[in-house]
Amino acid sequence: MRDFKGLLIWQRGFQIAKNCFDIIRKFPPEEKYGLVSQISRAGVSIPSNIAEGSGRVSLKEFNNFIHISMGSSFELETHLLIAQHLNYGDKNLITSTLDLLIQEQKMLQSFSNNLKAQILKSRG
Repeated sequence: MRDFKGLLIWQRGFQIAKNCFDIIRKFPPEEKYGLVSQISRAGVSIPSNIAEGSGRVSLKEFNNFIHISMGSSFELETHLLIAQHLNYGDKNLITSTLDLLIQEQKMLQSFSNNLKAQILKSRG
């Protein structure tokens, strides 16, 4: 079993998820079932999939969950860009969260590449 809380990609993802809840707190009430729901789900999905994948037996399965987390990060990026365009939420917090997301995406890609290398190494 891997300690997901020690992974920087999980820690960054957890911070992004926390930021999402701070961002949506200031959204208009009519967005409760729209962007609010989408942002909270995508934000929580990033660290959750890293955690779930870390509990899997094989590195291949772990990598699949890293890919899901990556997909959620792109989904969240899109939702935050829409919110930014509509002037919803705290502008500075959205901007800083988008910056964290870009860093997270790069780290997830690097982590995935590392897992792939380990998978190939174990085969050969």
